[in-house]
Amino acid sequence: MKKGIYGKKLGMTQIFDENGLVIPVTVVEVEPCVVIRKKTVETDGYNAIQVATGEVKEKHMNKPIKGMFDKAGIAYKKYIRELRLDNIDNYNVGDEIKADIFEAGELVDVQGISKGKGFQGVIKRHGQHIGPKGHGSMYHRRPGSMGPTSSPGRVFPGKKLPGQTGKETITVQNLQVVKVDMDKNVILIKGSVPGYKKSLVRIKDAARTAVSKSAK
Repeated sequence: MKKGIYGKKLGMTQIFDENGLVIPVTVVEVEPCVVIRKKTVETDGYNAIQVATGEVKEKHMNKPIKGMFDKAGIAYKKYIRELRLDNIDNYNVGDEIKADIFEAGELVDVQGISKGKGFQGVIKRHGQHIGPKGHGSMYHRRPGSMGPTSSPGRVFPGKKLPGQTGKETITVQNLQVVKVDMDKNVILIKGSVPGYKKSLVRIKDAARTAVSKSAK
């Protein structure tokens, strides 16, 4: 990763380009991320910076976390996250990473926690087909056979069964940055990104750095 930042997903809207075409975008509010610690290969085994963002009241902070901010001499923040960068020489404790590290037209990868949907059956969770709808079938939305009986007498790993759905770490790659508004501290990203409203998402540079003509 060459650069990255954390922001808060506000929701989706649409804008018009210079040709009058509608572009669906996700609005991500990016408050300045403050560097509170640097990790190096010599001390931690890898290069990274710890950043903090978001407003929080002091009464909601515990002593170990407060100690990290007091040591760095930085005001208390709500979120503490880590960015593994190829080169951290340009960052120092107290520096701010702002939305202007990205430009319109760049491609980024966005990572977030998907919406939780609770406990779901196999039809909604795995997209399996529903059974016969006749009253006599008595097999409408069941998961199906559990496998062999006496031998080996167990359910094989990987069997698609009901369970908790969603709330997983999802990364959507190669999304286009449509606009960066420094006055409002927002980044407009083409398409949808994982996460519920007001959830924290990570924006980092993609493998490709420019939009090809076929992608426009």
